[in-house]
Amino acid sequence: MKFFKSIHIRKKVLGGIALALTLSAAMLQALPPAAEKVSAIVTAQTERKLPIYCVQTDEPKVSVSFDAAWGAEDTDELLRILAENDVKATFFLCGYWVEKYPEEVKKIAEAGHDLGNHSATHPHMSQISSEQIAQELQKCHQNIKELTGIEMDLFRPPFGEYDNHVIETATANGYYTIQWDVDSLDWKEQGAEAEINQVLNHKHLGNGSIILFHNDAKYTPQVLDTILKGIKEKGFEIVPISELIHRDNYEMDHEGRQIPKATES
Repeated sequence: MKFFKSIHIRKKVLGGIALALTLSAAMLQALPPAAEKVSAIVTAQTERKLPIYCVQTDEPKVSVSFDAAWGAEDTDELLRILAENDVKATFFLCGYWVEKYPEEVKKIAEAGHDLGNHSATHPHMSQISSEQIAQELQKCHQNIKELTGIEMDLFRPPFGEYDNHVIETATANGYYTIQWDVDSLDWKEQGAEAEINQVLNHKHLGNGSIILFHNDAKYTPQVLDTILKGIKEKGFEIVPISELIHRDNYEMDHEGRQIPKATES
């Protein structure tokens, strides 16, 4: 008797659970607009932001950039090679480098190259607060402005590290965040031929590419002339990043390519 009573109770419980699930499903189906709205909000809040790795352009042009955070012994040689090849590059300068080598900063600016912000102290920016990121940007910005009078708006995060709050803080401080899609790997010091091959035969080298070098890499002064000539032989014009990127009315694809939005006719 107890056995049958137990079965009866379990049936009632399971029946109650089934009824509750049916009612819950019906309630959810009755509120699709609200559910969609919540989903859209969550998606917007978690959307991953990307810096500019490259730029969509029909014109065969690319940019060459240098990160300056350590030594300065090669500055004159790099500037000479760039001048001989009639190339304007973009130099991302770290604040303490600016303080240590003010005359080098002036030379770069006077030669007509872009100056970009590479932070004040080269921290891992995704590991610090938005307030600290802003301080890093503002200190470097002010140092360079006092030396050259230039108001920078290009920023490259140290170590190439970023997250949403890094990009959002940079944007709030008037900066476009810039990465690269062609890495020379000059910092690995694998040899002159390896560096030449790495750039000129890079699978991503194409219209709108941004190429990364460092101002104190062992082989870069030795190979830069060959690389610049090789890029031109491939049919590319070399322009500073300030002339490559779109300033407004653009969107970013999933690879970090900056794409101009179609204008309505």
